[in-house]
Amino acid sequence: MMEIGERTDRIKNTMTNKGGKYLTFNLASEEYGLEILKVQEIIGVIEVTRVPQTPKFVRGVINLRGQVIPVIDLRLKFGMEAVEDTERTCIIVVQIDRDGQQVTTGVIVDDVSEVVDFRNEQIAPPPEFGGDVQIEYILGMGKINKKVVMLLDIDKVLSAREMEAMDRVSQIQ
Repeated sequence: MMEIGERTDRIKNTMTNKGGKYLTFNLASEEYGLEILKVQEIIGVIEVTRVPQTPKFVRGVINLRGQVIPVIDLRLKFGMEAVEDTERTCIIVVQIDRDGQQVTTGVIVDDVSEVVDFRNEQIAPPPEFGGDVQIEYILGMGKINKKVVMLLDIDKVLSAREMEAMDRVSQIQ
């Protein structure tokens, strides 16, 4: 079993090359960031077709220029309270790496802020919460001015089982 010190050293080693450009966005009162290279585009909320018997965080599917893509509500995925969409609500279309293949997915967020260029020294490892708290989807904590931005590894936000469910949803046409 890995000791806490070994885990911290491993995390610090993986943090050394996380600097770069991140698209920042808000969920509730928290700010998050996604690696800009994972972002395909940002669109306003459009009509989403609900798919029966999917997890609550799966809003449904959209038709994006002829391609059916699944859309998740990041608030619900993270266990936050659901809210009505506003004029600032948007869908960030991202490319998720799943076993070497790129999967296009929409992620609904409250609003998009800006693109921030984080240097390596501005990114701290995720905090230690103990064994029961799953935070492997957090790349690190970006520090800018007096605020902290949670930098997400979009490839790990959904578990393998959830990605398989998303694949099934996107194949419904």
